[in-house]
Amino acid sequence: MKTSFLPKLVNGPSGDPALFVDLFQEKRALLFDCGQSVSLSAAEILRVSDIFVSHTHIDHFIGFDHLLRLMVGRSKRVRIFGPRGIIACVRGKLAGYTWNLVNRHRLVFEVHEWEKTGVRRSEFFCRQRFRRPRTTSLPAGPWLWQDELISVRCSPLDHRIVSLAFAVQERDFYNINPVRLRQLGHRPGPWLNELKHWVRRGRPPGTALEVEGRQLDPAPLAEQLLVVTPGRKIAYVADALGSPANQDKIVELARGADILFCEAAFLHQDRERARETHHLTARQAGELARRAGVKRLVVFHFSPKYEGRFQELEAEAQQAFQEQ
Repeated sequence: MKTSFLPKLVNGPSGDPALFVDLFQEKRALLFDCGQSVSLSAAEILRVSDIFVSHTHIDHFIGFDHLLRLMVGRSKRVRIFGPRGIIACVRGKLAGYTWNLVNRHRLVFEVHEWEKTGVRRSEFFCRQRFRRPRTTSLPAGPWLWQDELISVRCSPLDHRIVSLAFAVQERDFYNINPVRLRQLGHRPGPWLNELKHWVRRGRPPGTALEVEGRQLDPAPLAEQLLVVTPGRKIAYVADALGSPANQDKIVELARGADILFCEAAFLHQDRERARETHHLTARQAGELARRAGVKRLVVFHFSPKYEGRFQELEAEAQQAFQEQ
């Protein structure tokens, strides 16, 4: 399948949660959770354009300082998305350092704080020493974030606090049918990329497209020339209690995903410990993946109590996933 997504767990299945998704065609990357990130190269970190934080327990957010250290001095805008309190957490991180020599730096953190009723957005400017963030309120919508390449949804899960799960949907790919192009008597040119952009942006009817010096209606051209390849979907589920309500939300969010990255902190024989700590078992992760009809399951966030036995967690999850 054609894709621009290259995902990898930064710290493997047992380290701090952090999923790096390289959008290699766009020279940018997404980061889901922000645990220790020292195993990422500086070049990889500097490609990060968006950070999606499930919650700010230390193992999910301690890596922010490392990213900050590498990004200071860059002309860059980084979007951060998280649950209620994420603005205060980012402000606290930034307030822990002295910024008297950064008046010419152009780094900006744009923090989106999700709640069911809407989103608060605060912008922290390095050249202003990250003080006095500019804050606005946005209405609630079906998507946490959308741009020309991706659409991201989230769902609030119970981890004694709100822990957000995420699903990122890659936009469809559009290729030109060369046979139809010749049959219609058109030559290749920049207008073909404009046609693709017209479809992606959903421009209103009646918008004309310049084709070889003529103004044409792009709608019939798109229908005749474009071959659509569906983009991939990746779901990410970090810490969550295995309650019926949480499970239903996870299944709905991850439905049909190409890959589900799901925590599997405990073996099912230790499900009482999982319940006490508000985590999923490996069997629950596999069952959720099967119910959601995902194509591939990757489990992570294993409890260190299973050191040397991590293969048991993997086996339990995959067995539950593959059961008929």
